[in-house]
Parts: sequence; C-alpha cells; structure tokens
Amino acid sequence: MSEPKYGVVAVGNALVDVISQVSEEFITEQNEKHGMEKGAMTLVEESRAIELYSLMPQGMETSGGSAANTMAGFGSFGGKGAFIGKTSDDALGTVFRDDIQSLGITFDTLPLVIGPKTGRCMIAVTPDAQRTMNTFLGASVELHGDDVDRDLIFNAKVTYLEGYLFDRDQAKQAFIRAAEYAHEAGHRVALTLSDPFCVDRHRHDFLQLVEHHVDILFANEEELKSLFMQNDFEDAISAISKHVEIAAITRSEKGAVVISKDGRIDIPAVPVDKVIDTTGAGDQFAAGFLYGFTEDKPLEECAKLGAIAAAEVISHIGPRPLVKLADLAKAA
Repeated sequence: MSEPKYGVVAVGNALVDVISQVSEEFITEQNEKHGMEKGAMTLVEESRAIELYSLMPQGMETSGGSAANTMAGFGSFGGKGAFIGKTSDDALGTVFRDDIQSLGITFDTLPLVIGPKTGRCMIAVTPDAQRTMNTFLGASVELHGDDVDRDLIFNAKVTYLEGYLFDRDQAKQAFIRAAEYAHEAGHRVALTLSDPFCVDRHRHDFLQLVEHHVDILFANEEELKSLFMQNDFEDAISAISKHVEIAAITRSEKGAVVISKDGRIDIPAVPVDKVIDTTGAGDQFAAGFLYGFTEDKPLEECAKLGAIAAAEVISHIGPRPLVKLADLAKAA
C-alpha cells in the first residue's frame, strides 16, 4: 500500500468563532438570565446567538470549530491535513472555506444549499482567561455518513474525530463510518472528548466509541473523570489504560500525561508570561501531538510539541497560533 497523502484528516464542526473579552459580571448576569455556565460550552438557538452577538463587545471573528482549529495548528507545524465538516452555502460558509483552505488544509465537503445557516460559536473570555462558549451548531450538525469521503480517510495516517459533533445521531453514524474506513485501511482513529458536559450527555455512546473504534484518546482531566465517573484522576487514568492504545490527557498548568502500552509519561506545561485566553489550548495540544505522531516521533516528543502549541495559543486571544509552530518547535 502506498504512503498516505495526509498525516491527519479531521471530522468536526465547521463553525465561525466570535471571540470577545467580557467581565465576570457579564457572565454572572447571563448565567442568571440564560444559564450561561462559565468555562463550559452551551448549545444555543440561532436567535440566542444573534442576541449574544449584539450584547458582547466587538472582538475577533475567525473560522473555527475544535477540530478545524487543530488542523490549523497541525498545518502550522508543517503537517499535511484535510478536514470534513458541513457549512451552508452562505457568506459565513464561504469565509470558513476560504480561510481553512488558505492554511493549506484540504476541504471539499459539499455545502448545504437548503437548511440551517453556517454555525457559529460565541466565545466570552473573562479576565482570568477562562472561555465560556455559546454555540449555534447550524449546518455543522447536518454532516452525515455520505459526507465521509472513503478515499480521503484511506489517504490519512490518522482520522481525528471531534466530540462536540456527537450531538446528532447522523453525526455519530458519520463517526462510525469514518472509523471503519480508517481501520479498513490499517490506520489509526483518534477522538477528542471536547467538553465534560458533552461527555455527560453522551457517556454511554462515547464509551462504546472508545471501546470499539478509538486508538488514540485526547481529553483533559475533567473530561476523562466524567467519562469514567471517577472523582480521582489516577483512577480515571487506570480506567482509560484498558481501552485505548494511547491516551493523551491535559492538566492545564500541571502539564499532560500520556498513557500507552509502554507505560506513563508526565510532561510539564511550557511556562508563559501571562495566560490571556485558554480557548483552543486542548485543540493545539492535539495538533502538536498528532504532528509528532504522524512524523513517527517518540510519544514524549509528541507531547512536548503539544505543550509548545498549547503554550503559544494561551498567550493571546484566539484559538489558533499567531506564529509558525514549526519555528517554535525548532527553537525548543
């Protein structure tokens, strides 16, 4: 079999991110009125997304979505990647397509002609750098199995699945199809759990996916504990080690833990002068790890690349790197 053309093909939500800096009082007020949970992702209707857009201070607008952000970081390291996600045939859909393709990421998923508009995520960043997300999924959840390109999956060393997309049955079916294609080709499947509230909603289905279809799991400490309903991190680590080939678990300032058949690796966080915005930290950790993995680097080095990427993105507003990650990796 010939060498795959791509390092990673990601399957995820195609969204436009709207990122604004807000006060703690803003979050408290919106929590009281609308149940906005600080530090979490809340799904909202289009009308609520429009309302929030009018209430939040002017900020940054960029194509986004968790897996798309990971692919942006993966490309910044020098990786060759592709993305599968659903937009609408509208202005924001065009923005998303043009932006992700400008990063060198292949994106050929056909847009919706009839149906909901392109999704967007309203991200409120408080002074403590916590990000609170309110997401109108829009066209992104209309992704279905027929959008999963078998030839594309066959041409990627790793197929990377975004947990946020797991809210619709047809998206779950698309995940299964993508995983089956990847394993048919003899390649690996990676999953990011995305959010502890997402895990809470779909714990059984996530466990089934992890048990039967996932080789590499990305999660943060809270997501992993939620998946296995454990209060103790070490108990959660022990549980996941029985289910996947590799687990890469981030712990904020505590760094990251990588579990594999060869044992456990603890990686310290890369220090930054000031944490500005944690949006995208997990996405960029996955980008660095996957780049290292697809370049056949040792797992410790993969995790170090992830830590470098995470440190870069939390030092500024926005979920994507502002400098070329390949240069940071060379300098490390």
